[in-house]
Amino acid sequence: MPSSGAGPRPPGTSGARPVPSGTGRPLAVTGAIAACAAAGIGITVLTLLVLVGWIAAPHAGLGLTGVLRTAALLWLIGHHVGFTLPGVGRIGMLPLGLVLLPGGLLWRAGRWVVRAGGVRKLGHAGYAALALAVPYAMVAAALALASSSARAAPSLPEAVVCSFLLALTAGGLGGARGIAPWNELTGLLPDRLRSLTVGTAAALALLTAAGSLLAAASLAAHLGEFRNVNASLGAGAVGALLLLLAQLAYVPNAITWAISFTLGPGFAFGAGTVVAPTGSALGQLPAFPLLAALPQGVHSAVPPSLSVAVLAVPYVAGAFGGLLTVRAGPVLALEAAPLWGFACGAITGCVLGVMASFAGGPLGNGRLAAVGPSAWQVGLVAALEVGVAAAVTAGVANWLRLRAAAAAERGAAGNEVVTAFGFTRLPDQDADHEPDDDGHRIYLDPWAGTADPDDSEVPPPTDLPGPLQSGFTASRGPSSLP
Repeated sequence: MPSSGAGPRPPGTSGARPVPSGTGRPLAVTGAIAACAAAGIGITVLTLLVLVGWIAAPHAGLGLTGVLRTAALLWLIGHHVGFTLPGVGRIGMLPLGLVLLPGGLLWRAGRWVVRAGGVRKLGHAGYAALALAVPYAMVAAALALASSSARAAPSLPEAVVCSFLLALTAGGLGGARGIAPWNELTGLLPDRLRSLTVGTAAALALLTAAGSLLAAASLAAHLGEFRNVNASLGAGAVGALLLLLAQLAYVPNAITWAISFTLGPGFAFGAGTVVAPTGSALGQLPAFPLLAALPQGVHSAVPPSLSVAVLAVPYVAGAFGGLLTVRAGPVLALEAAPLWGFACGAITGCVLGVMASFAGGPLGNGRLAAVGPSAWQVGLVAALEVGVAAAVTAGVANWLRLRAAAAAERGAAGNEVVTAFGFTRLPDQDADHEPDDDGHRIYLDPWAGTADPDDSEVPPPTDLPGPLQSGFTASRGPSSLP
């Protein structure tokens, strides 16, 4: 394929090439190489972890082929691909922390594709992301078929869809970042969209910080139960390390559950269970140390004095998001600002609903078929709570901005140059200068100095008395000063 600096194109070819390519390599080939490299590195890392666990605690019937299948299954789980266990049912409660491994690799792969493929325009970053996502989804489909066995069978449709979306999102963001820095990328957004992005990010950041603090406080309050469960497993040194990694992978799930807790609907861990600020009802929990942070039994989830503070978190986040939505955008009309504030809350609710849907899932077909928060409840409640608070705050903040702008305009109008009856009033040059004590104003004659020196005087009227004629001097202006 000729480079962009080649000679004249043949007749009938377009002057603009929609899909740029690298030096002698099509963009599709570059994307396929990056996809295979990202998938290969991820599988290699997980294979080493599985191999360490297999050596430390070998199981009968699980040979090297089983190790490779387990590593491929973990790689698919990192893309949030569920699987089915015979006699147990579908497993969809997957750790969100594992998404960071393929996501980071795809980020780097997207940056490499735009650089190696010669992509220079931001509009072509979508082609690079698509060239990466399509072969990556094909690799995921092949691994789903290869890792399927009588012990576990991953979902083939989820493997294709989830891997494609993750590669398209992470690779596209990485490719865009490889073309231009963040400040230039955000500057390309329209004013309204940029203000909504800033407000939504602020609300989500505050909710995430509050959820992290709440989850850490709950775990610290049940630290004794955490140690007892961890000791009862008897995992050993290597097993304890792998168990710690597994718990760290579930930390994003715990933060999402804590955010759902602050919103009010809470979450469930089994059919007929609930954990909410108003109270909790839980049964027997699996022997997983991180679950020790959940209050078992039927009682109040948090002290009554803290319930109000916990439930106020979404409103504070909405107020913060609405304030930044107004500050990041231009001055809005008085009636439009609350609508943009509520739009910020609605987008925040949609994001939290998606997070809640990925943070939970079934753990079989039995009692634990319902685990985690309800996606539609979290999304709806978050949109209402955050949206109302953001709308009120955005309306008040915008009204204050309009009031300040009006005051500034009135102040500027008071300092304008005033011209009346042919005289010009000089504006104040120094705001701190005090006026004269006698209150006199100095006026300038706009016609002064424009007359001809030889014709600076006109003859006086002949009908005036002699003394007045001798002292009469008229200027060329409409009036004269004595």
